[in-house]
Amino acid sequence: MAGKTKSGFLDTRILIRLFAYAQPYTRIFWGTVALTVFAAFLSPIRPWLVQYTIDTYVMQGAFSGVLALSLWMILFLLAEAAVQYYQTYYGGWLGQAIVQDLRQALFKHLMRFRMSYFDRSPVGTLVTRLVNDMETISQIFSEGFLNIAGDILKLVAILAWMFWVSPGMTWMSLIPIPFLILATWLFKNGIRKSFHEVRNEVANLNTFAQEHIGGMMVVQAFNREEVELKRFKEINARHRTAHIKSVWYYSVFFPVVEVLQAISIALVVWYGSREILLHPEGEVQPGAIFAFILWVYMLYRPMRQLADRFNSLQMGIVSCERIFALLDKEEQMLDKEQADLRIQKGDVSFEQVRFSYVPSEPVIHNLNLNLPAGSTTAIVGSTGSGKTTLISLLSRMYEPDAGNIRIDGIDIREYPLKRLQSSIGIVLQDVFLFSDSIANNIALYNPDISREDMMRAAKAVGADALINALPGGLDFNVRERGVNLSVGQRQLISFIRAYVYNPQILILDEATSSIDSETETLIQEATQKLTQGRTSIVIAHRLSTIEHADRILVMHQGEIAEQGRHEELLQAKGRYYNLFQNQFAN
Repeated sequence: MAGKTKSGFLDTRILIRLFAYAQPYTRIFWGTVALTVFAAFLSPIRPWLVQYTIDTYVMQGAFSGVLALSLWMILFLLAEAAVQYYQTYYGGWLGQAIVQDLRQALFKHLMRFRMSYFDRSPVGTLVTRLVNDMETISQIFSEGFLNIAGDILKLVAILAWMFWVSPGMTWMSLIPIPFLILATWLFKNGIRKSFHEVRNEVANLNTFAQEHIGGMMVVQAFNREEVELKRFKEINARHRTAHIKSVWYYSVFFPVVEVLQAISIALVVWYGSREILLHPEGEVQPGAIFAFILWVYMLYRPMRQLADRFNSLQMGIVSCERIFALLDKEEQMLDKEQADLRIQKGDVSFEQVRFSYVPSEPVIHNLNLNLPAGSTTAIVGSTGSGKTTLISLLSRMYEPDAGNIRIDGIDIREYPLKRLQSSIGIVLQDVFLFSDSIANNIALYNPDISREDMMRAAKAVGADALINALPGGLDFNVRERGVNLSVGQRQLISFIRAYVYNPQILILDEATSSIDSETETLIQEATQKLTQGRTSIVIAHRLSTIEHADRILVMHQGEIAEQGRHEELLQAKGRYYNLFQNQFAN
C-alpha cells in the first residue's frame, strides 16, 4: 500500500515505488543525474575567476590578463547554459515518459474495476487522478528530486570554495542560516498542508463541473441555474481560498529570504573590509569580497529554490499517494485469463442468485431461471423490479452476493472475462456513442471488422439508408454521446454494433422504448434476424414488441412473479395482464 507522506523531508517508500517506473529509461535517468552533478560543481568557479581577476590583474594594473580571464568566464557561462539546457530537457522528458507509463497503467487498472466502484466514485475525481495528479508527478523529475539533489550539491560546492578562500568570511555569511532553516521548515509544513487542500478542492471542482455540464439539460429544464450557480460559487470559493493560502506562504517566505540574504552580504562586506584595513597583506583581498558577494547570492538562490523544489516534490508525493492508493485498490473482477473455455451453445441458468447494490437492500432474491440455448426470453416488470440487474450479472458487470450463474453448465466466473463479454451482445436503451466516426463506434477499433462487414450489418438491420444519407457515411463524426443523431439513429447504430460482433447471447435492454414508430418497425425486423439462432433476452417496455417471444418473465421486487407465453399470461389475468391492459388503455 502507498504510504502516507510523513512530516519529514520525504517518504522514501513512495519515491522508491515511483522510481521503479524509471527502469526502462535508465540511461536517460543516469545521464540527467550526471548533468545535475556537473552543473552543481561548475557554477561556483565563476566567482573565483572574478576574485582572481581583480586581485591578480585589476589591483596590479595589469589589464592585459583581464580580457583573457573575461573570455574564460564567458566560456564557463556558456558551458553552464548548455548543461542546464540538457538537464532541463531530459529531466522533463523523463518525467513525461514516466507519467505516460503510469497513466497507462492506471487506466488499464481502472478498466478492470467492478461497475460497483464507478457507482460510488465521482467521475470528476477519477479524471483528476488521470490528468491533474499525473502532471504533478512529472514535476518530481523536472522540478523536484533531481533539482533538489543538484541544489544540495551546489551548496556543498559553494561552501567548499568559500571555506578555501576565507573561513572567517564564510562563518560570517552563515550567521543568518539558522533563521533561514527555521523559516524553510515552517514554510514547508504550512505549504504541504495547503497543497493537500488544493488537490482536494481541484477534485471537487472537477467533479461538480463534469456532472453539471453533462447534466445541463436537467439544470435548464428545471430552472435550477441560480441554485447550481450558487453551489458552484461556494466550491469555487473554497478552491480560491486553498490557493490563496499557499500564495500567502510564498509571499511571507521569499521576503524573509531576501532580508536574510542582505544581512549575509552586509556581514561579508563588513568583515572583509575590516580584514583588509587591519591586515592589508592578509588572506582577504578586495577580489575575495566580490567573490563572496556572488557566492552568497549563489548560496541563497538554491536555498530559496530548495523550498520551492521541495514543494514540487511534496505536491508530486501527494499525487503519488493518490495514484498508488488507486492502483492498490482490489476492485477487479476475478478473471480466468489462462482458461481455454468457450461458450458453445448459450444455455443460461441462474441458480439461487441473490444480489444487492447496497448491503441489506437486496434487489434479486434467490432467483432460479433457465434460458435454453437459441430461445428468446422477454422480461417485463415495473421500474426497480430487477430486470436490468439480471443482464448486468450475466455479463459480469456486477458479481452476485450468492448463488451461481452458468452458461452451458459452467459457472461464468470460469470463463475468461474477455471471452465471456465478447460472447454477449448488449443493446441498451441509453446508447453511448463516443466522439468519433460511425465506423469506429461500430467496430470499436476491432481490426477484424471491415467496412464491408459494417455495411452488410447495416443493410441487415435496415440502417444502410441512414448511413448513406450522412455526410461521409461511415466516416461521419457523431460528436460526444452522439448528439448529431436522433435517439432512433443511435439505437440503429448500436444494433449494427451487436450484429457485426455476432454474439452467442444477445441482450436488448428497452431497445425500442424511446424511438418513433417508423424506426421501431426497422428495429423489430432487425431484432427477428438478430435473435435467430441465439439465446436472446429482451427487456421490454412496449409489450407489443414481445408477443412472439418463446417465454415472458414478469419480474416483481427481484423475483419472478409470472412466466409463460403471451397468450397464457393474458389468460391468467395476473400482473402481466394488468400491465398489458394499462399500457393499451393509454
